[in-house]
Amino acid sequence: DDELQTDGNRSGHFQNGLAQTNEEVIRIIAAQLAEIGDQFDREIQEGVVNSLARHFLNENLSNEEITQHMSRAVRELTRAIPSDMEQEKAMLVLTMVLTKKIVNTVPALLRRVFNTTLNYMNQQFHNYIAEMVSAVTQ
Repeated sequence: DDELQTDGNRSGHFQNGLAQTNEEVIRIIAAQLAEIGDQFDREIQEGVVNSLARHFLNENLSNEEITQHMSRAVRELTRAIPSDMEQEKAMLVLTMVLTKKIVNTVPALLRRVFNTTLNYMNQQFHNYIAEMVSAVTQ
């Protein structure tokens, strides 16, 4: 039952190559991402969030189709970020901020949005996250 608690504490260890990672490393990375997320949070327009929420509400769309909509929104939002920021980091943070905003807009979507986001992040950012952890621990 390895999971990340909503209060930021871990109840277990990460799987898939990140096992036994130092909790302090996780906290450092989370603080950096949260700071960037706060900046992005103010810049994401309500229309983008509402559009994605409508896709999540559409039960006729498969998870793959919704993931494609999320990916497209993240790519479009990435174009507006400062060019000095790592593309993958920006996309990762934008994904998390969009997820938060969608769930805050339509709380009933929590399970579907969370599962879709988790799968999307595993597909798109698994190696990047592993590299971030590795860079901080060296």
